[in-house]
Amino acid sequence: MREFCAKWWKRIATVDMAFIAVLTLILSFIGSWLKQFPGFSLFGALIIALILGMIIQFPIRGLYVGSNAGRASGVKDAAGLISNKLLRLGIILLGFKLNLQVLFTQGIKCLPIAAVVVTLTIVVTYLIARAFKVNPMLAILTAGGTGICGAAAVMGLSGSITVDEDRQEEKEDDVVMAVATVAIMGTIFALLEIAIFPFFGLTPAQQGVAAGATLHEIAHAVAVGGAFGDEALNMATIMKLSRVLMLVFAAIIIAVWWDKTQSTATNIGKRKVAFPWFMLGFIAASILGTYVPFLSAISATLVDIAYIVLGMAMAALGINVNFKAIAAKGLPAFAASFIASVLLMFFGVGIAVLFF
Repeated sequence: MREFCAKWWKRIATVDMAFIAVLTLILSFIGSWLKQFPGFSLFGALIIALILGMIIQFPIRGLYVGSNAGRASGVKDAAGLISNKLLRLGIILLGFKLNLQVLFTQGIKCLPIAAVVVTLTIVVTYLIARAFKVNPMLAILTAGGTGICGAAAVMGLSGSITVDEDRQEEKEDDVVMAVATVAIMGTIFALLEIAIFPFFGLTPAQQGVAAGATLHEIAHAVAVGGAFGDEALNMATIMKLSRVLMLVFAAIIIAVWWDKTQSTATNIGKRKVAFPWFMLGFIAASILGTYVPFLSAISATLVDIAYIVLGMAMAALGINVNFKAIAAKGLPAFAASFIASVLLMFFGVGIAVLFF
């Protein structure tokens, strides 16, 4: 135990860790501030933090790291640790956003639909991506982000995927590429649905359900639902949160699937599946936030903290991103997500018409 604590203290108590922690916190706050403005609101705080992290890596290299190899290694390690550990903490705290009582009453009809939508979207997007020669890790992360809840889903599912140390950088690049893909795609389709839904003859409730069933980020669903009135906004939110709940099941299933079919671990003997334990924390937070009066009263504050923590993780990812790797393999993943998003939009409209 003492050795374990000493090892982690040596890794955490460094100037580089303090520098990157403060910097990512500032970037996260900036992202939260910018999201209130028109245009930025469609991207959301997490995507803004990621972009800011990608931009800030250049002055970090030029002004802070320079030719100091030790400092370069320290920055990379600090950013990697923040993106990895704060990701899990943020996802747990995000559970306070899920009001289970609302989902199991008003949203009871949405839950089975969400399960079908998420399952089909992940499977179809993954198969399209693989047909386009996208590597399995990027394919499943893009599929999860498209099918569940955008950036938060990509980050949550990444915790279910274990890779050898020499592939950790590749994994981080794939996470960034998947986040960027679903962010851009979600924004495109949010604007598209606002423009074309009025021509479909849908009721406000159907417009909300279709938006919640098809759009990638919560911010996208809320923006489109709000454009069609309060009833549409309410249904979009409930439908979208029903899909968010599916993140728990998807993370567990993908953890098992990845371990059985894609893992490249080299250790001998029986291996344990990298179970995403933090998703149990997500569920626990949902239960506590729904049924414990004290926590329910401050759940909005806890969700705000979740987004700050996740924003730090996203900014840290941006600091370590490899632009050459993303440019080399990004287009096929983008194309797969686009095709899947088109299919998802029409499928969502069909579900809204049939069941609502």
